[in-house]
Amino acid sequence: MQAFEPHILPLSDLDFRRLLPLVGQANAALARYDGLLQGIPNPAVMLSPLTTQEAVLSSKIEGTQATVDEVLEQEAGLLKEGEKYKDILEISNYRQALFAAREYLQDYPIRLGFVRELHRILMNSVRGQDKTPGEFRIVQNWIGKFGCSIEQATFVPPSPLQLLDHLQAWERYLDSDDVDFLLQTAVVHAQFELLHPFNDGNGRIGRILIPLFLYQKRALSQPMFYLSEYLENHREEYYARLKAISSDDNWNDWIVFFLQAVIDQAAQNSQRVVAIKALYEEMKQTIQETTRSQYTVHLLDAIFSKPIFRTSDLTAQLNREFDSHEKTIHGLLRQLKEVGILRELQSGSGRRPATLCFPRLINLAEGRQVL
Repeated sequence: MQAFEPHILPLSDLDFRRLLPLVGQANAALARYDGLLQGIPNPAVMLSPLTTQEAVLSSKIEGTQATVDEVLEQEAGLLKEGEKYKDILEISNYRQALFAAREYLQDYPIRLGFVRELHRILMNSVRGQDKTPGEFRIVQNWIGKFGCSIEQATFVPPSPLQLLDHLQAWERYLDSDDVDFLLQTAVVHAQFELLHPFNDGNGRIGRILIPLFLYQKRALSQPMFYLSEYLENHREEYYARLKAISSDDNWNDWIVFFLQAVIDQAAQNSQRVVAIKALYEEMKQTIQETTRSQYTVHLLDAIFSKPIFRTSDLTAQLNREFDSHEKTIHGLLRQLKEVGILRELQSGSGRRPATLCFPRLINLAEGRQVL
């Protein structure tokens, strides 16, 4: 099978009569979502569970099997073993890459060196770490059934000899302005996947780039629009639409699929943001009425950013940031357990601290009904 020859960007001969109505709907849906995002005082804290959910679902597309609960439990010290531990480590790396990207984009645009750094973070100490983390491939790879030859492959990415030229063209396209930024985002993601520049982890890096590019284009006030839930729920079509670009030059169906994903996911994300914001306001009032403490907001932010935690970790954090007294924090946590806001996952024993969770927020992140 011959190596794929990437299309020159920007694309020509798109069916704009078909695409532009969807472009309008997708823009409106994304604008409504970002309006909600701008109304949140500290989105990085309040929406932290959604970031974890994105890491879980994007990694699930690649075959990992772990839940938001399990990732948060692992990070709180309730250690998993075997394949579950490996899955969770991959998800934690994905989330770390998202956090690093958010910091970077405050000052710099997306560049190839930055993409390589994201890949290095993603592949650190996990399966695939032997596949040159942070380095573009210098060998020919291909996609197909396990153990298949290049002749039996379903897709052969561009030759490594031309890869850097194609990546530099892709980078120039990032800096340009196409007909519409959402249409351009669809092209940016698909072209990256078709270039397949790394030996492993291409799908996850490509999905991380979606909110980052929208943020760079100032379509988002925060790089926090996550699409992997839709892509996981429509995984077969996702792969089929990408494959049709290489096999049939069919960009229109891919862009239609991507725009519909934005429309549907923006509505879903908006509902979650509204629910999380409402929960935050409800908890702020309830915790204040329960504890009458000056640390209400600080405590609330801490359990929103980490809804499963060891009591010692939260106490140390608040002591460090606000010089609060350890006995005071333990007393507040006890009160929140008594009224049912927090639940104990593991009791303290000897020097081992208790592990607590905030179930209503975790349920929201997982898409479960809030009890």
